[in-house]
Amino acid sequence: MCFFRPVLMGGLHPHDRRDGLSRFQFVVPVLLILGFAGAAQGEASTFKGSPAKVQVPKVEREGIWQPAPGGTQVPLWPASVVLAQPDTGDHPEATGNGSPLVGGRMWYWASYVTRPTITIYRPKGRNTGAAMMVLPGGGFYAVATDLEGTEICDWVVRQGMTCVLLKYRTPQVWENAIGKQQRPKVLLGLEDAQRAMGMLRERASSYGIDPHRIGVIGFSAGAYLVANMSNTEERTYPLTDAADRQSPRPDFAIVAYTARMLDSSKGKNNLELQPWVKISAKAPPTLILHAMNDPTDNVRQGMAYGLALNDAGVPVDMRLYAKGGHAFGMRPTADPITREWPGQVKQWLRNLGMLGHR
Repeated sequence: MCFFRPVLMGGLHPHDRRDGLSRFQFVVPVLLILGFAGAAQGEASTFKGSPAKVQVPKVEREGIWQPAPGGTQVPLWPASVVLAQPDTGDHPEATGNGSPLVGGRMWYWASYVTRPTITIYRPKGRNTGAAMMVLPGGGFYAVATDLEGTEICDWVVRQGMTCVLLKYRTPQVWENAIGKQQRPKVLLGLEDAQRAMGMLRERASSYGIDPHRIGVIGFSAGAYLVANMSNTEERTYPLTDAADRQSPRPDFAIVAYTARMLDSSKGKNNLELQPWVKISAKAPPTLILHAMNDPTDNVRQGMAYGLALNDAGVPVDMRLYAKGGHAFGMRPTADPITREWPGQVKQWLRNLGMLGHR
């Protein structure tokens, strides 16, 4: 999800900390109004057309993101652990709203995240024992906390699963060298995602989950992190405790409109991956979701990744729709993908045996 572009204050580069830290202002470009319904509810005839994009003022406010009642936010790392900081150094965490409206409603983000967290949402009734970790998008500039976070968890817990929202460290800029984007050698969001998976397995009994039935869903930048988690167990940080001795690889993976996978320099119809994308035969069963008309992350991103997994012998399902654009969220529009993909996910999880009772 490429919601954010930094405007560098005073001409500073985000890595230039000669004045203590560099400061970002997030400018949110036009975003297609997309979403998906909780369980594919409602008839297509209800939607006569996609609503007009309604621009609203973007407001940023300093403060730590807090979940609504029902979610328990837990520090991801012990306070004694010194973490690598995002590009904005020790800038205080902030939250803000994006623009335009999505599904007729505001959407929000958190950034300048230096102390990442997980927020646990437990099912109120039936508990299948399965869990899903949610990695929102935000272009590695921020974390879209509701549109691709808490609203996803609302749906997950209704399926009898525990949901875990990851607020990972941001921002982290991907540099350009000779006109080509470069992946950071150490990806802070990946470290946080791997740590979170280890914590969930280590604390599975206290959270009421099966340590062998924990999957992930990610959106855009978050989807790229999901792909990384799926294909490696190597960590770039020192092991902290027992949680870091657990496997960081998920048991299933859902990749929604992924980014930063395709080497587009090879030609329009090429499906070759970027050199930094590694594929493992140990990757878990994967479901890929994408819209053919995505203007932000070309559908070939997901196609290339899916084909590479298939070549490695990994079970892959793909759900491609003609329309839907980018950034689905949990808000229905006229585009069928926004109302149908939760049902597709539910059936896929059932096929994997994730929605049965323990």
